[in-house]
Amino acid sequence: MQNETTLKGKHFIEFKKDVTNVELPKKFTFPFYYEPHPLAIVAANELQEYLKNQNDFDHNFGLVENKDGIPIGKMFGVLVVEDKNGAIGYLTAFSGKLAGKNNHSRFVPPVFDMLTEGSFFREGEVEINAINLEIEELENSSKYKSLISKYENAKKECEAKISEMRADMREAKKVRKQKRKVALDSMSNDDYKKLCDQLAKESVNAKIALRNLMNSSEKKIELISIKVSLLNQKISRLKELRSSMSAKLQNKLFDNYSFLNRYGESKSLAPIFENTASRKPPAGAGECAAPKLLNYAFKNKLKPISMAEFWWGVSPSADVRKHGQFYPACIGKCQPILKHMLKGIEMDENPMLVNPAIGKTIDIVFEDEFITIINKPAEFLSVPGKHIQDSVYTRIKKRYPTATGPLLVHRLDMSTSGLMVIAKDKNSHKYLQRQFIKRTIDKRYTALLDGYLKIESGVIDLPLRLDLDDRPRQLVCFEHGKIAQTKWEIIERKSGSTRVNFYPITGRTHQLRVHAAHPNGLNMPIIGDDLYGKRDKRLHLHATYISFKHPKTKSTISFELEAEF
Repeated sequence: MQNETTLKGKHFIEFKKDVTNVELPKKFTFPFYYEPHPLAIVAANELQEYLKNQNDFDHNFGLVENKDGIPIGKMFGVLVVEDKNGAIGYLTAFSGKLAGKNNHSRFVPPVFDMLTEGSFFREGEVEINAINLEIEELENSSKYKSLISKYENAKKECEAKISEMRADMREAKKVRKQKRKVALDSMSNDDYKKLCDQLAKESVNAKIALRNLMNSSEKKIELISIKVSLLNQKISRLKELRSSMSAKLQNKLFDNYSFLNRYGESKSLAPIFENTASRKPPAGAGECAAPKLLNYAFKNKLKPISMAEFWWGVSPSADVRKHGQFYPACIGKCQPILKHMLKGIEMDENPMLVNPAIGKTIDIVFEDEFITIINKPAEFLSVPGKHIQDSVYTRIKKRYPTATGPLLVHRLDMSTSGLMVIAKDKNSHKYLQRQFIKRTIDKRYTALLDGYLKIESGVIDLPLRLDLDDRPRQLVCFEHGKIAQTKWEIIERKSGSTRVNFYPITGRTHQLRVHAAHPNGLNMPIIGDDLYGKRDKRLHLHATYISFKHPKTKSTISFELEAEF
């Protein structure tokens, strides 16, 4: 007879707080967009209390000044579960490694522990590292460097000699030509013929000398080249072997990351990702908290009730993560895995499938024969989405069925409200869009920041790119990101918030939202930002002012519409 701990799994944690009066959710959490259930919040609070006071491991979260080690924040997860006897408790997990380890007594184990001593992954790493060392030693050896140097010097020396001889031959040819010209008027026919024969021989001899020099140079270079080639072939074979071993090790690793669902069906990473855009698992797939939690629950016959994940510690340099704040599961790494794991489990409705524009109208601010200025409501798509067609474009297209051209000159994020410019014909669209491209249009946005900002004004310069593992989030990336610049100034401070004006110099996706929330920006998210801050009734960001040249009159016109918040 198994004991209670075995039935629940040794990582089943009972609530310290009395939760008997908390009603269980009717459906499981939709993991990619959610408000944490009260039970999940209690579980998260208890885990956070543990993290504040624990002595089980030593990890620098960046929350204590002058602590040893590189500060690294971590994503943690809680999964409220019910056992066979109806007892309610929760499981905890962390994403990736914690304090250099995959296993810690408080948290559920990884789906597969690649760091286990003597595991095939560790042994494979040792073999690959040995090859890396051999490649490094060959490429950095004095013999290899000397041969490369000799080869380069020989090439330069031979090219210089050949180039010098060609120059001498061109000068000699000019001299021969001049001799023939002078001799033609001063010599007899026989003497002139003898001179021409002699000059022709000189030309032939010069060509023979050049050919001999080129042949000898080629042989000299070839001798060194063969020695370099032999070493390069050895290095290439080692690199091919390394690549092959890495691929085999990676595939074996994918096979060992096998995930359960409620039906006991097991599926590994490779088939899970085979129908995705990349067709292969991204780095770190299966190491996030959510798959760990669900896999442990299904393995130990625990029923998932509710789930939540939160960030603990300093934000990464590229992403925006706020200490103690809840976040959804990532799209790129977790969505394909959780699709399999949550098969047959009734979940909360996916808000991305619900049209947020229902019941909302587009107000016309200005209209003439060529353009229309509208006030786009918050939570209203500018263009049709993957699942929802209703948008500014579809509404405007219906309003102006005979209009030509793309209509929309620019876009606003779905959550942003405010002024948008519509062109009714192709020529107007082209003229207006050129102004956007050349950045001659003046724009101003108003935002309400979650906090009390002390600095009065400034310029934020943080390049942005798409987070390929978690669309549509944007990352700050100085290597591959596009230039993104924003001027800003404070309007007023009140009740723990700061109203600011943003003047975007560039127009990148989520630019103002990331520049506001990022630690190297204002480090203060816009109120209601569900991606980079905290959810609220709406995103407090509004396109307040726009000024541009009219496509017909060419005169500058401007429009201003104050925010409703």
